[in-house]
Amino acid sequence: MNVADLLDRAKARGVRIATAESCTGGMVAAALTDIPGSSAVVERGFITYTNTSKQEMLGVRAETLDAVGAVSEQVAREMAEGALRHSHAQLAVSITGIAGPGGSEFKPEGRVCFGVAAEGHQSTTETVEFGALGRNTVRQQARDRALALLLHGLSNFA
Repeated sequence: MNVADLLDRAKARGVRIATAESCTGGMVAAALTDIPGSSAVVERGFITYTNTSKQEMLGVRAETLDAVGAVSEQVAREMAEGALRHSHAQLAVSITGIAGPGGSEFKPEGRVCFGVAAEGHQSTTETVEFGALGRNTVRQQARDRALALLLHGLSNFA
């Protein structure tokens, strides 16, 4: 993933980006802001590691968290949509998952849910089972997938 290319494409389309991250703890925002000139595109990043922060900063509903838990496509959708609502961005990506170590039979280590919200378009979600590759590897792969989702999300904008 060429992050500079992603930023150039967003800038050319006049699209500002927001991130909403849990298990990656800001790695997507860091990858974006490592590139000089990223301030023309990166509007803001939310690190919402706890359920309370997801609710307070992004408006994730307590009912959703209670029903399906933080690591779910429903929460990823609410995170991405909340990042749009609480920013001046037109495109947002969210990440919530279990980087490890740990997990359970129902939510194994390496499960990461993503959401993408684009102004004026239907939000999308996906779950990737990276597997028990170790915390650092899961987080890096989740970061890279989120960057790819942002690049794809730019196709919503002419």
